Amino acid sequence: MTLLIGALTIGLILSLLAMGVFVSFRIFSMPDITTDGSITFGAAIAAVMLVHGVNPPLATAAGALGGAVAGAVTGVLHTKFKINALLAGILVMTALYSVNLHVMGRSNVPLMQVRTLASYGETLGEALFGGRTINVLGWAVGSADAAVLLLALGAAVAGGGLLFWFFRTNIGTAMRATGDNPQMIRALGANVEGYIVLGLALSNGLVALSGALLAQYQGFADAQMGIGMIVWGLASVIIGEALTGTRSLGLTIVGAVMGSVVFRLLVAIALRWGLNPNDLKLITALFVFAALVLPSMVAKLKRTRAAGLEPGA
Repeated sequence: MTLLIGALTIGLILSLLAMGVFVSFRIFSMPDITTDGSITFGAAIAAVMLVHGVNPPLATAAGALGGAVAGAVTGVLHTKFKINALLAGILVMTALYSVNLHVMGRSNVPLMQVRTLASYGETLGEALFGGRTINVLGWAVGSADAAVLLLALGAAVAGGGLLFWFFRTNIGTAMRATGDNPQMIRALGANVEGYIVLGLALSNGLVALSGALLAQYQGFADAQMGIGMIVWGLASVIIGEALTGTRSLGLTIVGAVMGSVVFRLLVAIALRWGLNPNDLKLITALFVFAALVLPSMVAKLKRTRAAGLEPGA
């Protein structure tokens, strides 16, 4: 049961990453590689501030702000310097690797001996459940694990709710319209470049927030923790769309959360069944490839069958 609770908690934390990828990938049709660097950047900033005694919520917010700055830099490179969006993300992601090492001062910052949001969760578990083991469907769950899971759920719900609210505002609606038809928005006199920069800042702010929370849950921040995270986010968004069967705003955000949790559970099950951890990134990439290709292949097959059933065919 501990493995299941841990998988659910990490899945909910990484759902913020999935929401950030949703913004760049679905709103702007831009798979932003900055994600791999900004998640580590958020974790690095939060970890260093926590080690120096900063309040955990403030350190977490600072990590998210750092990611937003990184996303804004990518946006500026793309819009002001006319660098291809994918290349701009690669440039910032590459630069962030060195920046993260400078921020942390080394490749790994342990957090086991400092106060974190996970520690708050353990304290909350003591207050709510008295430190007792909780029986959930016949499984024994530690009070601290249950409380941290509730905190992760709260972060995912709050992040999804705020994102949904933002995209219903005038600025959010204009940002979505910019992704759909930038020429029309430019003809209306709106600042298309500004909306793109703001959108990428929002995207990477969510990604960095996820990194800050993940570091506190794992008990360390590591320079390598962001490798392949863009693929993880894409997988979560794609799985979520398959689960909800729609691309409407609200359900897509809910689907991103669901996709992240389901994907993490699948990874946990695969590892439990003996999957070599060294193969995890390869399996993830293959899964995303299949998820991207199979829907179009199925649709093409259906069209072919429908054409074959038409009279006179």
